[in-house]
Amino acid sequence: MRMKPILIGIALSITACSTKTDKPAQVDAPAYTLIFMDKSLSVHTNQQYVGQKYQQALSHLVDQQINHQGDKIAVYFIHENTAKGRALTLTARSEMEDVSHASPTDRETAQASFDLMLQRERTLMKRQLLAKLAQQNTGSSNQETDIWASLPLIAKAGETGATVRVYYLSDMVESMTGPGRRDFHKRPPATDKQATEWAKTDAEKLKVSPLNAADITLLLPFEPNASRRENNPTITTYWQTLFAELGAGAVAEE
Repeated sequence: MRMKPILIGIALSITACSTKTDKPAQVDAPAYTLIFMDKSLSVHTNQQYVGQKYQQALSHLVDQQINHQGDKIAVYFIHENTAKGRALTLTARSEMEDVSHASPTDRETAQASFDLMLQRERTLMKRQLLAKLAQQNTGSSNQETDIWASLPLIAKAGETGATVRVYYLSDMVESMTGPGRRDFHKRPPATDKQATEWAKTDAEKLKVSPLNAADITLLLPFEPNASRRENNPTITTYWQTLFAELGAGAVAEE
């Protein structure tokens, strides 16, 4: 049974009315978290506001998404070669022992042991994610930003049957050269109407597999007082429309 993201990790106890016997608890599919870190020249994670925002976001999502054995986090770097930018894969190993027939005291002890192991794993994961956040891209791939290439990666994650959540630590400024590509540095959408039209056209052209209702969060590196030139709302409209056209779930901007 597939659950909504907010209920990830909660076990359902099902009782058979006809026999009055207990069946094993059912647990949701593992949580699969995709994190896309922008390593192009336009995003500066060494700036205080950006660094602090992203550090807090990474810590929070680990606490929210890593709850059971098998929960996974995969990190990709966004740049000119995003499709080959897989930087880190983390999978929770902590296992809660079967306490279905244990005494209340033994259940409490087992839960405390599991919580401790899980917290240690979370702490290690946070360190590894922060190390990747701080990693600089000094290669030529930092000249362009291929966010389109992240879309097949989201679709593939959804094919696993896991509950997928996606986080973009990026300004979401697609910037690629070549026929049929978008370069929002040189030519962003002029209006929300144009952004919507471009997104619908691109969705047809990309022919990406459905995004399987993956929830997507855009963590933009802009301060609240950023100008329209810095934080162009038409670019956000473009992505919200494109994700929706491709079958994503909720799309949030933070």
